[in-house]
Amino acid sequence: MNVSKRQRELISRINELAQKQKTQGLDLTEKREQAALRQQYLANFRQGLKDQIEHTVLYDKQGHEITSHKVRQIQHKHGWRPD
Repeated sequence: MNVSKRQRELISRINELAQKQKTQGLDLTEKREQAALRQQYLANFRQGLKDQIEHTVLYDKQGHEITSHKVRQIQHKHGWRPD
């Protein structure tokens, strides 16, 4: 799994806050921080998934490309495709 340093830091802090929430509870500032960190984590995750999908090329068993038209267009727009 290739997780960036920033993502690891987000996960670590989210987990710290989750543990504190279970044991002591969170104050309003910590609840806001937790919500913001979760939103940032999800945004990063979604962007990473989008990037991975946009760089993926699919082939069938006969070796013919079956990448979706939409993904091909995105790849072409970014100059990632020779065609």
